[in-house]
Amino acid sequence: MVMGSMRQETEVVVIGAGPGGYVAALRLADLGKEVLLIEERERPGGTCLLEGCIPSKALITAVELAEAAKNAEKMGLSFGEVKFDPAALREWKDSIIAKLSSGVDSLLKRRGVEVVHGRARLDSNRSLSVEGGSVSGVDFRQAVIATGSSVIELPAAAGLSVWTSTDALQVPSVPERLLVVGGGYIGLELGLVYAGLGSEVSVVEFLPRLLMGADPDLVKVMTKHAESRLSMVMSASKVVGLEHSSAGFKVAIEHEGNVESHEYDQVLVSVGRKPNTADIGLDKAGIDTDERGTISTNEQCRTANENIYAIGDVAPGPMLAHKASREGKVAAEVIADQNSGFDNRAIPAVVFTDPEIAWSGVTETEAKDQGLDFKVGKFPLSALGRAWTMDRPDGLVKVISDADSGLVLGIGIVGPHASELISEGTLALEMGATLEDIMVTIHPHPTLSEALNEAAEVAAGAPTHVHPTRK
Repeated sequence: MVMGSMRQETEVVVIGAGPGGYVAALRLADLGKEVLLIEERERPGGTCLLEGCIPSKALITAVELAEAAKNAEKMGLSFGEVKFDPAALREWKDSIIAKLSSGVDSLLKRRGVEVVHGRARLDSNRSLSVEGGSVSGVDFRQAVIATGSSVIELPAAAGLSVWTSTDALQVPSVPERLLVVGGGYIGLELGLVYAGLGSEVSVVEFLPRLLMGADPDLVKVMTKHAESRLSMVMSASKVVGLEHSSAGFKVAIEHEGNVESHEYDQVLVSVGRKPNTADIGLDKAGIDTDERGTISTNEQCRTANENIYAIGDVAPGPMLAHKASREGKVAAEVIADQNSGFDNRAIPAVVFTDPEIAWSGVTETEAKDQGLDFKVGKFPLSALGRAWTMDRPDGLVKVISDADSGLVLGIGIVGPHASELISEGTLALEMGATLEDIMVTIHPHPTLSEALNEAAEVAAGAPTHVHPTRK
């Protein structure tokens, strides 16, 4: 890579233009700071926009629309055979990415944020070099590290032409038989996409069950639906052998001490992500990482070096775009000498499977593990009128509260539009709401949001549309 010959000076340099980095840059500019943003890719937006959240949700939307059409006959609707045009689907997905990335670029330009393309490496706590950019380096007063994360490779797949999530989102083909290695949210979302496109999809997961971060009762509802669309789901299993074959791939899978060999046309590896902190010069700035590569930060997003901040996937906590954006604003405000801190009580998590799963705050499993004195109120969507009018009565909403005060500790949802409904629960957690606060809030009827109100009533021992628990 060629390096430029010119050095620049700036007040703040932001490394990485993902949902953490570009939001930090915009906020810094709004607060009057001189900002230089360094991004290795040609377009801003990071993994989330370019090869993650946005393209995956575009594909999920298309597939779920097709599924809804297939299942609409009971409503008196008939559409004939649903067909996919992969080329047209790719074009539509890519147009969304281009439009949104262009929008970010426009925001940066209008805010006066200078963007330099290239790979940044810290030389000290006040300077960095840029490889492949128009400038050779940057001298700064403060820096924000927002370099994101990358996929973890499966050792058994080294050197083989397996797919990563990035590859799968390009929809290069629709394999007849697809193995998804990894039963986390990315693997399940993409597995269901390809099942919807026509692949025979199998999922293998090393842990005892799918989506270990979510409560089992929520996952159970989703799994029931997923298993009807997937060929096989193998939990507590692992890939112990992988090689090319005449059919595509020959995979040895170990389950309960037995090893079986299976043939697949393609293999998608989705076993997690790792922080992009290697080879960015952290040692030159006196910054260490833990064994996972994560940079330790405080509530103000500061690293061990007070003038360098770390946000998003390189910092502690879940690797979620909305968490990165919030941290980006916090870091920017601290740099601008404002009283700010990442003191959020809850970070919502969403799995865009069908049905969707979302949770925020303490899960029921965590409450038990922590020995909390708590109550749980569960309300089934089968008791909700709006769910039946949508032909989606499978699912539930639950509220976890402190047994004594009624303070809301956590919310869990599985069902249609869980990704939208969880925001009310997260707001309740941030505001320190109690069960009574939710119960006396009038929810419009008929809506799915009523289920949160009903679940709070159950937790408080005053249910309306389900029978009270016998004492």
